[in-house]
Amino acid sequence: MTEPQLLKHISPVSRWTYNLLTKWGVDHDLASFLNLFALVFALIVLVYVVHRGIRRVLRLILIRIGKTYPLNFFRHLQNNRLPHYIASSVVLVFVQLVLPVVLADFPEWIKPANIIADCYMVFVMIWILMTLIKAGADDFRNKPAFRGQPIDSYLQVIRLILFLIGAVVIYSNLTGQSIVAFFTAMGAISAVLLLMFKDTIMGFVASIQITANDTVRIGDWITMSKFGADGDVIEINLTTVKVQNFDKTITTIPTYSLISDSFQNWRGMTKTGGRRIKRAIYIKQSSIRFITPEEVEQMKQIQSLTSYIEHRQKDIDKSNERSGADKSLLVNGRNLTNAGLFRKYIDNYLSSHTGTHKNMSMMVRHLAPTPYGLPLEIYVFAGTTKWIDYEHIMADIFDHVISAAPYFNLQIGELDSTQAQGRISPETLE
Repeated sequence: MTEPQLLKHISPVSRWTYNLLTKWGVDHDLASFLNLFALVFALIVLVYVVHRGIRRVLRLILIRIGKTYPLNFFRHLQNNRLPHYIASSVVLVFVQLVLPVVLADFPEWIKPANIIADCYMVFVMIWILMTLIKAGADDFRNKPAFRGQPIDSYLQVIRLILFLIGAVVIYSNLTGQSIVAFFTAMGAISAVLLLMFKDTIMGFVASIQITANDTVRIGDWITMSKFGADGDVIEINLTTVKVQNFDKTITTIPTYSLISDSFQNWRGMTKTGGRRIKRAIYIKQSSIRFITPEEVEQMKQIQSLTSYIEHRQKDIDKSNERSGADKSLLVNGRNLTNAGLFRKYIDNYLSSHTGTHKNMSMMVRHLAPTPYGLPLEIYVFAGTTKWIDYEHIMADIFDHVISAAPYFNLQIGELDSTQAQGRISPETLE
């Protein structure tokens, strides 16, 4: 049915209220306004019913298609309210068709009402396009190749472009000028616009570089002390990156900062399956000494050192015999030390510990001596990247190491209350 035919059938109905009121003796102007209110109310009710019906039918169609073709795309279309926006466009076309009837007594209002409807139609078309794009993006998020990529950044760019195009069309409708005139006016204020959208432009460039260089993905654990961020990336969009810290707070970082500033990404650690333990205990240097032959025999009772001590002692004895060392003093020639045996014991303990990563670096080393003692650093990787398990493994290792030190006649260095306050005397360091 064409528009003139539709208006011809509707017009008698639209005048029913007006004719009824005039029969009752109501003034013609008042009857026109009351008739307008009645028609607007009837139009709102009709639009609501038609919109609800079309939306329900479209949802059923999408559900049926989704069951026939098991594609997540159709489910994402429904979740992003595509039936709602399509139904809105249909009823908006219907409203524009009946506007001449509803506003028959006020013809000067028809043109402004049509302009408003056209502007709203532009937004509806943008929403429909964005719904299709967002449904596709949601579908891509579930694919391994796109998982963790900053898809939201590109969605925001597309949304910005569509709304700019919509703004141009609306400007043309409101002013009656051509699109060329709009871009001419835009050229005159381009510097201001560049300043206004500086963060958006920089964020867009940063998003492209982040994707191209695979710097950050959603789900990565990053640390950025400048912004107080230490947690998992939960969102990457055009202007900000959201990080959920381990205390469950949210830190927002400007996207451009991820390419202009330094930060730490723990993804490599997560991929290897091992997390580094790098911590030292301080050995009181006055407790480090050579061990006597009697003590060597006693140390052999430590099962993990038995074979090592026997093999090492043979090499030392042969070396001392060749050099003719006077062993009446332990300082002459080569000797075993309690600190050296302790290091070897820790090496063996780490190698046999079920929580350490056997295919990654593992060592016990000395650091430069300090006034607090000789740092004995344990450098090893836990066999897990889970935070709680990692902490348990590290605590278990150091519990054992500290408990084992007295068996080697070694003392763990620590500060007393006087030293802790910064008043360290030479006596207390001995």
